[in-house]
Amino acid sequence: MKRENLVLLADAYKYAHHKLYYPGTTEIYSYLESRGGMFDETVFFGLQYFLKEYLAGEAFTQADLDEAEGFLLQVFGRNDVFDKSKFQYILDKYKGRLPVKIKAVAEGTRVPFGNVLMTIENTDPECYWLTNFLETLLMQVWYPCTVATLSNQVKKLVTGYYAETATDGAEAGIDFVLNDFGFRGVSSVESAKIGGAAHLLNFNGSDNLAGSAMAINYYDAQKVYGLSIPATEHSICTLLGKEGELEVFKHVLKTFPTGIIACVSDSYNIFRACEEYWGEDLKEEILKRDGTLVIRPDSGDPVMTLLAIFEILFNKFGYIVNSKGYKVLPPQLRVIQGDGVNYESIKIIYAALKQASISAENLVLGMGGALLQKVDRDTQRFALKCSSAVINGIEVNVSKSPTEMNVNGDITSSFKKSKSGRLKLVKINGDFTTVTEAGNENLADELHTVFENGEIVKQLTFEEVKANLNR
Repeated sequence: MKRENLVLLADAYKYAHHKLYYPGTTEIYSYLESRGGMFDETVFFGLQYFLKEYLAGEAFTQADLDEAEGFLLQVFGRNDVFDKSKFQYILDKYKGRLPVKIKAVAEGTRVPFGNVLMTIENTDPECYWLTNFLETLLMQVWYPCTVATLSNQVKKLVTGYYAETATDGAEAGIDFVLNDFGFRGVSSVESAKIGGAAHLLNFNGSDNLAGSAMAINYYDAQKVYGLSIPATEHSICTLLGKEGELEVFKHVLKTFPTGIIACVSDSYNIFRACEEYWGEDLKEEILKRDGTLVIRPDSGDPVMTLLAIFEILFNKFGYIVNSKGYKVLPPQLRVIQGDGVNYESIKIIYAALKQASISAENLVLGMGGALLQKVDRDTQRFALKCSSAVINGIEVNVSKSPTEMNVNGDITSSFKKSKSGRLKLVKINGDFTTVTEAGNENLADELHTVFENGEIVKQLTFEEVKANLNR
């Protein structure tokens, strides 16, 4: 399948920059960082996908360049903006292989905000303009990084509540607590792939098959990581109408008499379904099953609905109190919340369960748009900025330091202040920090070359990325 035309994968204003850089510029060196945001650290992930999909090998062809020439002439309505010869030079000299060098921290690494995550520089002085031309595309690494970070923060939260409330040994179930329901809610199949794989660094529960495929195709994953179970939807549970809901529930249990099965139960009245249908009519069948029925509410206030459902289920099916003093349903029964689930609501839900002496192990979660779609570049404030250049043979440090006015009318320094110089990511006393190359030659750099002159020189498997995250 034909690649996207790389020559056209940039913001329009980039095409004039080869003329706007100061005369004598031969090198542009830029870096990527998360400047802070929702979380105080970022999981770096996804660069390898973009390198393989868009940059490696012959990044563009003569046909691409010819197409771009006519396209961009229409964009600008003038012939003195896009300079075809700049790209023709790369085609003629490098056969379309990009003369840039990219260094990055190992994917899967958790790095506190405000640190360099990746650097990019041109390796041919004629291609000084190429470094930041690639910003538009490479900046999109913010998305898998942000999803991986969000998913990881949820896992930290869940792990904490398991430690406080769950039965000893139940920790193995954490990998399936947060399930990716986001395929239908994202803007593209590519988003489903990238975001889905990012989630799988933390959890194994997923209905997003594209994420597992991405991990295999771009990170050589040795197996399918996203696992799921049979589950109903409303089109199934409403087929026989309100009066036939119980009959549908019977059919569900009959169809899958063993193993885990999930059934949406709020089509008409979730409380009646739990109390009468599941809790009386089908109670004995459920308790005799070699497997678990997972009841899914899908509407209403998550906290109030869950507390009411658990109260009904405890009354109907009984419970044990574990060694930590929290109620646990019989193993044949669990609940999944898939509506209104986001990071903030998860915190509230688990706090409410704990307050009600309900173990975290009773509940699993499905998260869709809030996991894969309700994030943006500013969730973690990603930016790619130039910090060093060579102009007329002289290396210069580059930075910006804008001011802004606060609500009191005071002029203050902006969080958008950028770093200066050629950078290294180092560890001092076990903590990441960013320093300049100059004066810190003795400190080991955590940034390693991953791409150089059209070739991916360092790759990681999905298993290696997961291992980095779990360190």
